[in-house]
Amino acid sequence: MTVRSAKAQWNGTLKEGEGVMSFSSYNGPFSFASRFEEGEGTNPEELVGAAHAGCYSMFLSALLSNNQLNPESVNTTASVTLGKDETGPCITNIKLVCEVSCEGLSQELFDELTQTAKANCPISRLYAGSTATIDLEASLK
Repeated sequence: MTVRSAKAQWNGTLKEGEGVMSFSSYNGPFSFASRFEEGEGTNPEELVGAAHAGCYSMFLSALLSNNQLNPESVNTTASVTLGKDETGPCITNIKLVCEVSCEGLSQELFDELTQTAKANCPISRLYAGSTATIDLEASLK
C-alpha cells in the first residue's frame, strides 16, 4: 500500500489569516481571498482539481494500455465548483475535460474507457456518494 502525505498550516482568523500547503517539492500560500475570491495563491479546490486531472489521465492511460494501445497523450483539465449546502461550503461539481491522442483507438472503445476511468479512478471513487457530481467531456484527436 502506498501512502502519500501533504500538510497545511493556517495562522489567524478565516478572513484575515493565511496559510501554506506543502507536499513533495510544492510549498504554496493560500488565503481566504485565494479560496473564496480571486486572490493570489492556491486553494484546496484547485489542488483537488490537479489531483483529479492527474488521477483520471493516468487511469485512462492504463486502461488504454491494457487494451494493447499506446496513448500518445491524455490531457485532462478539472474544474472544481465550490458551492454550499445546508451544512456549509462543499464541492458541488467537478468537470473533467479530456482530450486523447491514441492511434488505433476506435470511438466506441474510447467512449467506454473514458466512462470507466471517470467511474473508477481513485479520486472519482473518493467522491462517489458525496455532494459532488462529476461531469465528463472527452474528445478523441
